[in-house]
Amino acid sequence: MARAVPSRSARRTVYSGRIIGLSVHHVTVGGRRVRREIVEHPGAAAVLALDGRGRAVMVRQDRYPHGEALEVPAGTIENGEEPARCAARELQEETGYRAGSMSHLLTYYPSIGYNTERIHCYVASGLSPAPRRPDDDEKITVERIGLKALIRMIKAGEVSDSKTICAVLTYAARKGISA
Repeated sequence: MARAVPSRSARRTVYSGRIIGLSVHHVTVGGRRVRREIVEHPGAAAVLALDGRGRAVMVRQDRYPHGEALEVPAGTIENGEEPARCAARELQEETGYRAGSMSHLLTYYPSIGYNTERIHCYVASGLSPAPRRPDDDEKITVERIGLKALIRMIKAGEVSDSKTICAVLTYAARKGISA
């Protein structure tokens, strides 16, 4: 497979916002010069947090323009922040829990063809209460759902968030859990 190789002075920033940017790149693919429009994103971290009964601690919130979504706690990595620290921060801010232990589950590109974003997913356990601090623009409801029920919801199309699907199904596959 031919790999895209950036040429000199190949990048032009078209837009730079609070979270994302848009740039145009001119790269060489198979000896041909082509144009690529790339969404620039600093990356995100997500956490599948499991309570003492093995239930997933989930958040339900409005995700404009798609509407309400049920998802694992997650957020954008801040400048210089390590992904694991971001996952721990988001868990506390969105759910009011701290993790006693957290381990890396997977890292993936949600839209590999035009977006630089990588999502780092973690699994957390040993949860303890902590001050909840959602962002000013977030209205979040916390729910606890058994993993088998959550897998059934994913299969039924009731959960459509990619980070949630990836984290839950990867964890379930590693643990031999099915619904």
